[in-house]
Amino acid sequence: MRTIPSEGLVIHPTTEPALQRVIEMGCWTPVQTTGAGGQWQVKLLSEDGSKFEVLFDGEAQGIVDWDMTGQHNVANALVTLAAARHVGVVPSMGIAALSAFKSVKRRMEKVADVNGISIYDDFAHHPTAIATTLDGLRKRVGDAPIIAIIEPRSNSMKLGAHRDGLPESVNDADEAVWYAPANLGWDLPGIAALCTVPSTVCDSIEGIIEHVRQQAKPGTHVVVMSNGGFGGLHGKLAEALK
Repeated sequence: MRTIPSEGLVIHPTTEPALQRVIEMGCWTPVQTTGAGGQWQVKLLSEDGSKFEVLFDGEAQGIVDWDMTGQHNVANALVTLAAARHVGVVPSMGIAALSAFKSVKRRMEKVADVNGISIYDDFAHHPTAIATTLDGLRKRVGDAPIIAIIEPRSNSMKLGAHRDGLPESVNDADEAVWYAPANLGWDLPGIAALCTVPSTVCDSIEGIIEHVRQQAKPGTHVVVMSNGGFGGLHGKLAEALK
């Protein structure tokens, strides 16, 4: 922290006590805070985070109205606005740019609409990302059914480093479908049994497709979460639902 030059800027959320403790050890750089009680705040105009007003030092700067959802994306937007302002981009210009921003691939990307069933692709690959993705979708679709399909693909997931956080991560879904590849070195069925929502463990792509084909009805939102290709599941599932 002390290596950041004095003409730089440290931006951090107010919700992380550990960061505050680090800064209190010695910081020779200007600091700005985001989130509740911070210098940069938002007033949500839609519960899912797709529309919000930006405030800096208590003064309204403008409204972001974009395609993104989720509290994590709102938090990221505040940080980018703070950083941009520091290098000369006025907040109103930054807000206009965010409102025009089109989401990148694999971030809650809707890849198919088949017979009233929506299929999304998302890069979420650990419990926190899974939870924030589902939270954003839940706030967007209300009470509509959500099926979460999750592949433990990353190295840390394969090793089971995040397994204790997985049951709670799917609380905003109506059902979770877990893929258990043959080389998985931990008890995924045991973890799935701890979920508060109905959970199914499948050991093949075909098994996942057949299960979802039976469960998904018009109005259902199916979110496929993996940081890999997942065996082309998205396209195969869309074809099976026709």
